[in-house]
Amino acid sequence: MPLRAKVASSVSRTAGALSRAAGRGDGSVIGGWLGLKIDPDLLAHLAAGRAIALISGTNGKTTTTRLTTAAVGVLGPVATNSFGANMPTGHTSALAKAGNTPYAVLEVDEHYLSQVLDATNPHVVALLNLSRDQLDRAKEVAMMAQLWRSALVRHPQVRVVANADDPMVVWSVTPPVVQGQYVQGPQVTWFSAGQRWHDDSWVCPECGSTIQRNGEQWWCSGCPMRRPQPHWVVEDDGVLDPGGAWHKVTLQLPGRVNIGNAATALAVAAEFGVRPVDAVYRLRDVASIAGRYAQVQRDGRNIRLLLAKNPASWLEAFDMADEAPTLLSINARDPDGLDTSWLFDVDFSPLRGRQVLITGDRAYDLAVRLTVNDVPFQHVRTFAAAVAEVPPGRLEVIANYTAFQDIRAELDRVN
Repeated sequence: MPLRAKVASSVSRTAGALSRAAGRGDGSVIGGWLGLKIDPDLLAHLAAGRAIALISGTNGKTTTTRLTTAAVGVLGPVATNSFGANMPTGHTSALAKAGNTPYAVLEVDEHYLSQVLDATNPHVVALLNLSRDQLDRAKEVAMMAQLWRSALVRHPQVRVVANADDPMVVWSVTPPVVQGQYVQGPQVTWFSAGQRWHDDSWVCPECGSTIQRNGEQWWCSGCPMRRPQPHWVVEDDGVLDPGGAWHKVTLQLPGRVNIGNAATALAVAAEFGVRPVDAVYRLRDVASIAGRYAQVQRDGRNIRLLLAKNPASWLEAFDMADEAPTLLSINARDPDGLDTSWLFDVDFSPLRGRQVLITGDRAYDLAVRLTVNDVPFQHVRTFAAAVAEVPPGRLEVIANYTAFQDIRAELDRVN
């Protein structure tokens, strides 16, 4: 690397280490921020010479990144932003901290995918899904798909692993037509993990006609766009690879959605030459992801933490949660998005019949939504009060970003 990049990388590592030593965080943002201030091209310099995978989408990025890192780890050391700092500062910090690893797997915020593509020139990009998320400040879903499409056109050499079940993702990797000619697009490997959330893909982004569905198949009623034939498919509790071999997936993570994340990880690892039969055993070692799915014992209760940040992820959280007392916690601070109207896009009816408690800064917004959905609930002021209100046994906790962090901090103080 140039001298400036070497100095910037050293400063990045030192700042991150000081931040961790001072208990001010994991250093994954401040280190990258300082490094990029010294050398704005530091991310590109750190990425050079590595085989890199980028993982992006609205939901499942952090978990899929962790699973992919485990799968690619068959080949050797892998740099990754394991704490979820998924913007260029986090990527820079992760690569600087890791040193000269031959491989890197980076979670990328969907808004920054274009910028990170340009900086890192990755070997493969995995595109998981696109759905509404923090619409008070984020782009509308079709606009995000257009940004992805424009970015991928500039990188036709990159391999893409994409979700065949999401029309927005499929359109984003489909080469556009310019003056009657298709622009060269990337090579695509399709995976199918099922898509339970459809409310952001009823309208074709290509022609504006309605998307029709029949089982797992979907197609546009007004143009040729339709679901491509997937190469990797979730089947029962395993994954079918492109050769037709079935691989049982054993995970410590709950829910069918995580088998889908595992299928994506296997598909990405295969682009690096990792055989599924070698990678699948690595996946079983992945447990809690930055506190998500963590299980903690407290006062005779087995408390499991589930993060849900938007309608699509709340739907999956209900699928993961056991039939047990459930605490819902909602905030609307800056990392969450300030608009809570999305609560009315969530169907809370799966919670009927169980003990439901609510808390958080915006508990009253949640109370209105549950009342409309005819779900009885009890409002509690604190997490400790919620624990006291449920009998010994399982307590499921579903919370959005800052509410989740508040509860994690409370559990850490006690334990």
